[in-house]
Amino acid sequence: MNIDFLKGTLWFLILVLAQVFVLNHIHLFGIATPLLYIYFVLLFRRNTPQWIMLLLAFFMGLVIDTFSNTPGVSAASMTLIAALQPYVLHPFIPRDSADDLQPGMDTLGFFQYVWYAAILTVIFTLSFFSLEMFSFFNILEWLECIGGSTLLTLLMILVIEHVRSR
Repeated sequence: MNIDFLKGTLWFLILVLAQVFVLNHIHLFGIATPLLYIYFVLLFRRNTPQWIMLLLAFFMGLVIDTFSNTPGVSAASMTLIAALQPYVLHPFIPRDSADDLQPGMDTLGFFQYVWYAAILTVIFTLSFFSLEMFSFFNILEWLECIGGSTLLTLLMILVIEHVRSR
């Protein structure tokens, strides 16, 4: 069995369990919720087939939706960032990199990885909270949720990536 498949499966299980049992119960100041499971999409290698990325992201979103009582919100948002991931990753990849490059602080560099992760995190939280609220009636609360959750999620992703790259 391929070691990358086992690592991917382990990351899937760890992120789902952490989100369902711990992170879904954290709401800093009533607005910021860490959505760490998007780290799974950030880990996809450079030339991973698009259909595999979409299918795995949708499945992870569906599992999170099942346990979080957010019908279809996570699945749609995860599928969106999985579709955009290769296009967001492309400008940050060095020209002489391998075809199966896995994005990380060690392969992209610190600042480029932060930009890569930040772009996908903002897109995810924007679509997630837009679908969850499904209204722009209370735009200030919507912006607070997007901003707070983006910062908290990005901070957690950078901490995990720093520990993983060592």
